[in-house]
Amino acid sequence: MCPSFIQVDVVIPTQTKYLDLIGSIGERIAKELDNFTGDRAALAYQLNLVLTEATVNAIKHGCDNEPQNCVRVTIQLQENELNIKVFDHGQGFDLETVPLPDFEHPGESGMGIFLIRSYMDSVTYTRQSDYNVLEIIKHLQ
Repeated sequence: MCPSFIQVDVVIPTQTKYLDLIGSIGERIAKELDNFTGDRAALAYQLNLVLTEATVNAIKHGCDNEPQNCVRVTIQLQENELNIKVFDHGQGFDLETVPLPDFEHPGESGMGIFLIRSYMDSVTYTRQSDYNVLEIIKHLQ
């Protein structure tokens, strides 16, 4: 019998038309979790939002305006932990210096990292040899 393990690896062009696809993968995973006893609809919404926000940030900020660059998203479920990684080839940024959004005068952008941090348990951003990795972890009960 196969243990509770799912791995999805998606590589998309740096085009926002693929955001619905990425978000729907997160929704589908949330709806199919065998041992999850929490609110599946809420988790599906959160995963859709987090995956969409992380991917749009990688497309907009992580591709150095090079259309040949791709964004890679991996989703791994092992036991009670969901691990999402979004890979890009941009110059990167310091996750700790991202300001809180202006809630008094919200704009069209600037909420992504805040939302990801709000819904997920761990968010890190590291530079590897020639790419960046946004790693997002959600503990499932």
